[in-house]
Amino acid sequence: MRTRLSLLIIALFLTFSCNSKKQKEESTTTKENKVEIVAKHIKPFNKDLPTIGLLIYDGVLITEVTATADVFSKPTKDKEQLFNVVTVAEHKNPIVAEEGLTLIADYTFSECPELEALFIPSAYDMYSQVRDKNLIEFIQKKNKETKYTVSNCAGAKLVGVSGIAKDKKIVTYIGGGEQLQKDYPDLLVQDDAHTTFVEDGKFSSSNGNLASYISALNLVEKMTSKEHREFVESYLYLDRLQNWQQ
Repeated sequence: MRTRLSLLIIALFLTFSCNSKKQKEESTTTKENKVEIVAKHIKPFNKDLPTIGLLIYDGVLITEVTATADVFSKPTKDKEQLFNVVTVAEHKNPIVAEEGLTLIADYTFSECPELEALFIPSAYDMYSQVRDKNLIEFIQKKNKETKYTVSNCAGAKLVGVSGIAKDKKIVTYIGGGEQLQKDYPDLLVQDDAHTTFVEDGKFSSSNGNLASYISALNLVEKMTSKEHREFVESYLYLDRLQNWQQ
């Protein structure tokens, strides 16, 4: 009887040990797979490539961030990375976009690497942003080093309040131009009812939302070539968006 009981205990112990080992192995494999999947999508920062900075803050309109990332993150036909695309915010805390999605910046203002281009998006309510001293100072500082500064939609208000584009043409969201001109008389505000995109020297701007693709595509061509811009457009199926039918 004792022998049978001992054998049963040993059998149960071995079964438990095997199951425990199997679970640990499966857990380790799952973690390794997750790491591999994440690593696959990380774009390495190459200090020899131009860096595109995407400004983000609470309430930001997500399309005006993702449109630029969509365009500049595309490789060449030969799978060559052309740009570093990074998000920048005042802090590393989660940023909640207007649409409810959560973002975490790659860099804070103090950590931000040198930028070739800075994209300034908008929010539906810009009250806090145009009064944010740290945000405004960051834009002023980065504009001194960028070759290109781009605003989309009401991001034009941040261009205006920072004073970086005096006597430069700019456009904002449809219906917002008149107030923008009153608030920032040093800007040459264009008629947003008829102007989707405008460029003046290093500065360019758009009505925002999906028009943010226009400002990004214009700049990616300027920084690469017409052929690459057309390749990116084909990659994004933009012709389908322009010519869709139900």
